Amino acid sequence: MGVSQAAEKTGMEQAAHNRYFNDFAAALRYWRDKRGYSQLRLSAESHISQRHISFLESGRSQPSRELILKLGTALDIPLRQRNVMLLAAGFAPAYQERKLSDPELAAVKQALDFMLAQQAPYPALVVDRLWNLVMSNGPAAMMIRWLLDMPDSQPIPREGVNILQLMLDPQAIRKYLVNWQDVSADLLHWIQREAMSDGPGSEATRLLEQLLALPGIKVASQTPNLDTRVLPFLAMTIRKDDVELNLFTSIATMGTPHDVTVHELRIESFFPADAATATWFKSRG
Repeated sequence: MGVSQAAEKTGMEQAAHNRYFNDFAAALRYWRDKRGYSQLRLSAESHISQRHISFLESGRSQPSRELILKLGTALDIPLRQRNVMLLAAGFAPAYQERKLSDPELAAVKQALDFMLAQQAPYPALVVDRLWNLVMSNGPAAMMIRWLLDMPDSQPIPREGVNILQLMLDPQAIRKYLVNWQDVSADLLHWIQREAMSDGPGSEATRLLEQLLALPGIKVASQTPNLDTRVLPFLAMTIRKDDVELNLFTSIATMGTPHDVTVHELRIESFFPADAATATWFKSRG
């Protein structure tokens, strides 16, 4: 083995060791259990013998790169975690993780710009899997500035802005979020899912711990909303400067992604839950 090959192998081993699963067998067992699949069902879905799956999970057999990718598809494992499984088995990652500014993602960026523009006069955001702000349309920037008492001319930073932290921090947007106790559980759901995938010590887990450490969040997130008068969706109610806004959101993802960054993008679109809210955004347009 040459020096460069040895360095590459050492780097992959170190990367695998720093992840939640440092062996492929544990990762496969975890994701099969998470999806609620028996070995028999996974065998039928993946066209891999149940005996071979059993041997893989016990460590008696070692997977090929192609087999890992096949199992990843059958179990619908996120691309980032498929890379983790490959690293744990000693292979290089299969899926790239580019920046959105990469020329190869120009078509994706153009599509996101189009969707954000179409959402006006209502807000829309693009966030990553940890809900860090990636892009926003004009109405979203206007709403953030209004809620945070920022000058109209001040740009919204593209680095270091986490939407979940903004929403749940009592010193930020939460002080205007009338039903923050109900909203917090729904907001935390997204990062809890990422933390479950990444495991202890991960960036997602650290973010979840930071959010749960905010005053009142842990208790509020564990209290079910038993209000029988609620709409078919959970509307968030924002009240500031004698203005009350009632909004609900939709979350969209990019279809058939083959890049980790693209796979993890979320487009959150805000919609008015009543006529007064719609009128307010149109008047601010």
